[in-house]
Amino acid sequence: MAISRSKVNLTNKTMRITSLQAYHDAYSQSVNNPEQFWADIAHEFDWIKPFTKVLDWSFEDYSVKWFEDGQMNITANALDRHLKTIPDQAAIIYEPNEPGDEAITLTYRQLHERVCKFSNVLKSQGVAKGDRVCIYMPMIPELAIAVLACARIGAIHSVVFGGFSAQSITDRINDSQCKLVITTDGAVRGNKTIPMKETVDDALISCPCVETVIVKTRTKTAVSMLKGRDLWWEEEEAQASSDCAPEAMNAEDPLFILYTSGSTGKPKGVVHTCGGYMVYTAYTFANVFQYNPGDVFFCTADIGWITGHSYLVYGPLLNGAKSVLFEGVPTYPDAGRFWDIIKRHQVNIFYTAPTAIRSLMGFGDEYLAGKDLSSLRVLGSVGEPINEEAWQWYHEKIGQGNCPIVDTWWQTETGGLMISPIAGITPLKPAFATLPLPGVQPILVDENGKEIEGNGVNGNLCIKYPWPSIIRTTYGDHERCKTTYFSTYPGLYFTGDGCMRDEDGYYRITGRVDDVMNISGHRIGTAEVENAINMHTGVIESAVVGFPHDVKGQGIYAYVICEHPTIDDELTRKDIAATVARIIGPIAKPDKIQFVTGLPKTRSGKIMRRILRKVAEGEFGSLGDTSTLLDPSVVDSIIKGAL
Repeated sequence: MAISRSKVNLTNKTMRITSLQAYHDAYSQSVNNPEQFWADIAHEFDWIKPFTKVLDWSFEDYSVKWFEDGQMNITANALDRHLKTIPDQAAIIYEPNEPGDEAITLTYRQLHERVCKFSNVLKSQGVAKGDRVCIYMPMIPELAIAVLACARIGAIHSVVFGGFSAQSITDRINDSQCKLVITTDGAVRGNKTIPMKETVDDALISCPCVETVIVKTRTKTAVSMLKGRDLWWEEEEAQASSDCAPEAMNAEDPLFILYTSGSTGKPKGVVHTCGGYMVYTAYTFANVFQYNPGDVFFCTADIGWITGHSYLVYGPLLNGAKSVLFEGVPTYPDAGRFWDIIKRHQVNIFYTAPTAIRSLMGFGDEYLAGKDLSSLRVLGSVGEPINEEAWQWYHEKIGQGNCPIVDTWWQTETGGLMISPIAGITPLKPAFATLPLPGVQPILVDENGKEIEGNGVNGNLCIKYPWPSIIRTTYGDHERCKTTYFSTYPGLYFTGDGCMRDEDGYYRITGRVDDVMNISGHRIGTAEVENAINMHTGVIESAVVGFPHDVKGQGIYAYVICEHPTIDDELTRKDIAATVARIIGPIAKPDKIQFVTGLPKTRSGKIMRRILRKVAEGEFGSLGDTSTLLDPSVVDSIIKGAL
């Protein structure tokens, strides 16, 4: 198998932005000559058959193809390529749930060997190129191994987050017609043991397409093993060969399906392909985080979400990075766990969600006392807009005032980071995603799709030109992909997000457009109001939704968590309203403020605003599926206190 050799390392000048001027130069090149720009970067990787065609696209009748006549394998670039240079360097550092348990390090050589072995296990079960494999596992090294083994043999992985219900697994397996499922006997998160195999068994009652289940031992929980269907991971891996050549994949062959919730309630299977996704995740990881060889990178996201795919597995490994993979939760055994991990592994780059930051802020600074965070160089935020107060706390308390914060905006559908500072290079503004990355051409439009030009403006965020890791389709339903992302504003990819571009041309995401409220004809982003509420003394966290209002069209309903029980609810409400009026203006004052002890969050930390909207509207009987919530009982208490 002939390979077109990389000329130089990924840290070279083609890949790397090293100054603000270099960013502007790269950006200008990426807009003026995008095909040449991405071809130069793509040539830094190993191709089995080099591409001759860079891009073929249409947003009208949606179709995008990058490097389509090229052949490669993403694992050859993420693993094999590094065996010549850094075989004995750590690739994955596994930090178990229990702080007393020993951390396990897999070097590039060890990871490569285990991926090859498990690739052969999959092959022995009849899994071939193009077959779909469902992975439902906790955050253990085998989850990353399973993902990479699928990619190595050309099978399409569909990771389902380990907190989803049996019904959610059933829906996803049936939608993508998976023939094999990989899981564990159980999982541990904090002080809880979670049944995994049992949940899979329940899911598979309605999944006739599944032929085989492979089970990794984690908790030694007693599980039912069906003869002819269920196999133990350990037994299969032990007898597998460690020699497995990577499958030659066309750049446009699907790499994975990842389901994301849709407005209709039925999850959408977002499809990403091999070549473009590889090029884009590697490029954005190297630049946004300014990764240097030897740095330790700690992304707290679960691999069940896109952040874990792009910036825990693929992006770091493509760059020969060292990544921490953490099984537990940030508050077990106490709220200092992240800070202990940073010290233990001398973490240089830390990437987490605003929800986690706000939650840890709420525990107070005592859990930071005596914690050595001096190894940190870069901080990152992902998942939702970060409010200013959390940004400042993160900057001062965690970064000690000298770590740049990359507040990253992107989506499952974009595959990689889109608008973000470049660490230590882009001048920062708290709570701003700042500037688009090279290759990303954002545009703000009004309700009618007319471009809003200039600075100091608000509008709906669209992208007018494809980038290599853009969504290719929604699995089995291309029409849905076209309708969801390309029909609202013809000729544009519609992100679904509202956005402000300030006087300096910096972008600030104001929240989902369906989370943008129209108050007396004024458009106000929920994130903006939440930021203002959270700045009120004693407020830990808030969530804001719109609700029908007789006079204004929409009113503002705020759910607020306070540090201490309020002495006088009404007075506190007035104080919060005054704070909001001061920060945004009287138009943004909440009409209703409900004090709550918690918010309905998924296990990944995302606030389920759909539920809050229903409560605000008094529609308690149509809350939809609450099984994915971290604590479903929160919903009952919110309903009980509804205003």
